[in-house]
Parts: sequence; structure tokens; C-alpha cells
Amino acid sequence: MKLFFSHFLRLIILLVLVAAGTFILLSFSPVDPIRAYIGNDLLHVPPEQYARIAARWGLDQPLWERFGHWFWRLLQGDMGYSMLFNMPVASVIRERFATSFALLAGSWLLSGVLGVTLGFLAGRFLHRWPDKIICRISYLLSSLPTFWIAMLLLALFAVRWPLLPVCCAWDPGNNAGTALLSERLRHLVLPVCALSLLGMGQIALHTREKIASVMKSEFIRFARAQGDKGWSLLRHQVLRHAITPALCLQFASLGELMGGALLAEKVFAYPGLGQATIDAGLRGDVPLLMGIVLFCTLLVFAGNTISAWLVVVLNRSLARPDAL
Repeated sequence: MKLFFSHFLRLIILLVLVAAGTFILLSFSPVDPIRAYIGNDLLHVPPEQYARIAARWGLDQPLWERFGHWFWRLLQGDMGYSMLFNMPVASVIRERFATSFALLAGSWLLSGVLGVTLGFLAGRFLHRWPDKIICRISYLLSSLPTFWIAMLLLALFAVRWPLLPVCCAWDPGNNAGTALLSERLRHLVLPVCALSLLGMGQIALHTREKIASVMKSEFIRFARAQGDKGWSLLRHQVLRHAITPALCLQFASLGELMGGALLAEKVFAYPGLGQATIDAGLRGDVPLLMGIVLFCTLLVFAGNTISAWLVVVLNRSLARPDAL
């Protein structure tokens, strides 16, 4: 219980600091929310109407007064109103994250499975040709930007060989309520692959290093002396000890995954939370940007917290005498 309250207090402090920092940064943005909202019709807007819009949105108030009003409404459960989508910020985040969830979850699971599998093979055949190939591929994927991978997949499998859809989360003419499951899955393939490749390399390299370290440990020598060898040794002894850092890295990489989703959704015109973030930034939708930043902070904090708890739980499990 003490640990829970400690994490909860850290979360509250983190959210306040992130909210204040984000609000200050957005106040120095060169984007004028009113100009971005009105667009080309700004020439036909008289100064009096411009001033009324600024007063309605609170843009005529000092910075800290605006932040105080926004923070007080947030404490009451009101995240504000999106100027871009003309609906409450909480509703925008809920709808857009529902679309992004399949993309994020699929990418997260696929990168973990592929990363652990390749890392296991590389550690099993250390310094041999499978290890060398996997390491080179992993280093390459770790250094490539997400948008470049996304554009490459798009050019190959949607343009050069039109096997998969070019963009969006469903076919033109449909929406979230009418799109079939098979249709959604087809549109998910390329974005999921692009995001999966982003995190797969790091997980593979970490798993490889851990397996190589475990193979040299004393308890593995003891297990071999007892007659345990081959794939049985790898499966029952090596993998269960090497999987801990891979799982921790997987949960701790949620922040990187969210950042990659931002670019992937933009390339594939995927109507998720990442696309909404970019649109809100370009149009100066401060309430929506603040809500998305806080929501993503919660997700990243949750991932890091789960990662820290996994280290404690799995290390205790492996430290038991019957774990060897």
C-alpha cells in the first residue's frame, strides 16, 4: 500500500509539471489559434469579432490566469472543448484512442514476440551466422526513423504491388460503426508492421545480450551437470531468466511506441490519436493538445510502473529455490 501511494504521489506531481510545462510551451507557439481556426476568411472578420472570439476562448487573459482556469476545470473533470473537432476534449480522446488502440496493441505484441524470438535465436547461435544476420538487421531497424519505414512499406505493398490499402482505417464511404472486421484488419497490416519494426530491434538486442549472459552463469553450469541440455535447457532455464528484461523493456517502451504512432498515423492517414495530435498542433487547438499530452503521460507512466513492478515480481519468483 505504501508503494502504491508513492507511485500515486509521483504521478500527481508529474502530471502537474507536465501540464504547466506544456501550457507554457504552447503559449510561445507561433500558431495563432484564431487564424488557424478561421483560415482564409480571416480577411472578412472585423477586429471586434476577432476580439470576441479571443475573449470567448480566454486568449485575452494572462498566461497564468488561463492556466489556472484550465487547471481548475480539469480538477472538476472538464478537460475543455476542442476548437478543431467542435466537441469535448474527453470525447475526442476517447473516440480517437479507440481507433488507435488496435494499432498500438497489435504493434506492441508483434514487436515483443518477434524481438524475443529473434533475440533468443541470436543468443542461442552466438557469434555464428544467425546471430550476425539478426544483429545487423536489429541495428538497422533501431536506427531507421518510423516515417521512413512507413513510407517504404507503403511504396512497396500499396503502390508498387497493390496488395494492401494505401491509407485510412477503413474503406472510403465507411466509418467506425459500419466498417467490417476484415476491412479494419486489412487497413491495420501496414501501420502495425511499421510500428512493430520500430521496437523489435531493441528488444532483440537486449534479449540476445541477456541470453548470452545467462548461458555463462553458474546455475546453467549446474543444470548441465545434472543432465539438462539442448532445447530443454534453453526453454526451462535460459529463456525464463532472459525474458525478464525483455518484458520490462516492452512495457517501458510505450512512450516510444506513442511517438512512433504519431508519425505512422500521419503517413497512413490513420484517423487515430496521433493524427489528432498533429492536426491539433497545426491548428493551435490548445485544449485538445493539453488533454492528449496528459493522456499520453498517463500511459507512459503506467508502462514504466508496470515495468518496475515486473522486475520485483519476476526477480522474487526466480530467486525461489524451486525456480532453478
